[in-house]
Amino acid sequence: MDTNIVWHQAAVSHHERCEQKGHQPAILWFTGLSGSGKSTIANAVDRMLFERGCHTYLLDGDNVRHGLNKDLGFDDDSRIENIRRITEVANLFADAGLLVSTAFISPFVSDRAHARELAGDRFIEVYVDTPLEICEQRDPKGLYKKARKGEIPHFTGISSPYEAPEAAEVHLKTADMSIEAAATQVVDYLTVNGFIPNQ
Repeated sequence: MDTNIVWHQAAVSHHERCEQKGHQPAILWFTGLSGSGKSTIANAVDRMLFERGCHTYLLDGDNVRHGLNKDLGFDDDSRIENIRRITEVANLFADAGLLVSTAFISPFVSDRAHARELAGDRFIEVYVDTPLEICEQRDPKGLYKKARKGEIPHFTGISSPYEAPEAAEVHLKTADMSIEAAATQVVDYLTVNGFIPNQ
């Protein structure tokens, strides 16, 4: 890092921002295979929190690749850099006092561990646990079909590994639950653990 760069202390403190918002910040890190329902559930959580008056933002994998990360591919190195950038952005949102959700495959344990290390106690891993066969049946973007034909290299679950979390704070077994039930489980975790007030 350039030694001429110095962190600028903001006039408004992190504590003041949290006090103004009436809840604690958190990073809800949704991880799972493509087609597992990460974005759908993260959106449902975001809506529930918003309707409770919480200050939130959702960082979606595809959306971020349209701008901030549009220069990255899908090889392992690019995936690692993709997650590194997202972690930094999510931390800025959390520093502003927001409940920020990130919906990314983030297939590697080491990358999620790095995100947790940076975020500290406000990092909440949400494992959207959907069997590969169900993800392939859904295949909302037709990506599995292309991956099976060899048209998409480095596709998670097919030609590139997905390393499942071993101890996620929230484990959603989506084959046996509705989107609303999954989202409610996440919101309940935030309530029980004091991130948001009970209603």
